[in-house]
Amino acid sequence: MKKLINSPETVVTEALEGVAAAHPSLSVDVENKVITRAGGPTPGKVGLVSGGGSGHEPLHGGFVGYGMLDAACPGEVFTSPVPDQMLAATQAVNGGAGVLHVVKNYTGDVLNFQMAAEMAEDEGIEVVPVVINDDVAVEDSLYTAGRRGTGATVFVEKIAGALAEEGAGLAAVAALAREVNERSRSFGVALSSCVVPAAGKPTFELGEAEAELGIGIHGEPGRTRAPLTPASELAAVALDAIRADLPIKGDLLVMVNGMGGTPLIELYLMFNEVRKYLEAHGGHVARNLVGNYITSLEMQGFSMTVCQLTDTLTRLWDAPVDTPALRWGR
Repeated sequence: MKKLINSPETVVTEALEGVAAAHPSLSVDVENKVITRAGGPTPGKVGLVSGGGSGHEPLHGGFVGYGMLDAACPGEVFTSPVPDQMLAATQAVNGGAGVLHVVKNYTGDVLNFQMAAEMAEDEGIEVVPVVINDDVAVEDSLYTAGRRGTGATVFVEKIAGALAEEGAGLAAVAALAREVNERSRSFGVALSSCVVPAAGKPTFELGEAEAELGIGIHGEPGRTRAPLTPASELAAVALDAIRADLPIKGDLLVMVNGMGGTPLIELYLMFNEVRKYLEAHGGHVARNLVGNYITSLEMQGFSMTVCQLTDTLTRLWDAPVDTPALRWGR
């Protein structure tokens, strides 16, 4: 294992110290592992909280800031945060209008966020959870009852965050978050495994000429293991799976996301293949993201997420955002 770390046991806390030093716009509680916007909650604004295991950066801490999340809870690497973290985050962002929990559909995340919501409601804080389950690759997989939550999480945090910034109520923000999730589908492909620091060895073995189709962001198995093929064919495999579940038509928001170890030259090449496929099937890429947004440590590969846009979703996507990992319009 070759990693830029001091010890496997201190990776997360020392990374959080680095986040605090690099981003004065954030308030980082290193001991309790909670990242919030500096300055405290905005009175009368719905607070947005998300979280999950570390190792997926910039998700979720990199999306804390104006126009997106108010707080994020990083767990240990590939491990759900604990309810006390989520409760502390919920308390920290409560401006009196309630709090939305954006929860990726992994069993530990769902259960721990549910416990945190119950504890917050005992304190008089209204909490609504929205579970993200956009991955079309497999159902009832390792760590998951139902579909996994992946790239649509970024779309939900951005679009629902923009609506919350406009002063909408909790019910409206939650309904919009559900709509974005329902309109989004994802599929991932791995070319290599990654190494969790505490394990010190690859999560799984993948041959030099093999790809895992439908991989999960923690290295969970996909639909099948197949010979590595050209990028155009991999794009078609992923988009065929998405198109079988969600009609591809009209204006689309598309993210071609790196899993942590894929160079941008390959991601841009893949985006072009995705664009050509979608246009050939009646879609129009109206908005896009290309880069590392929801990673799996140093895994080589990509995921793609497609969202059917409406005029409202497009407007809110274009709204100003100012976070460490996503920034425009201000």
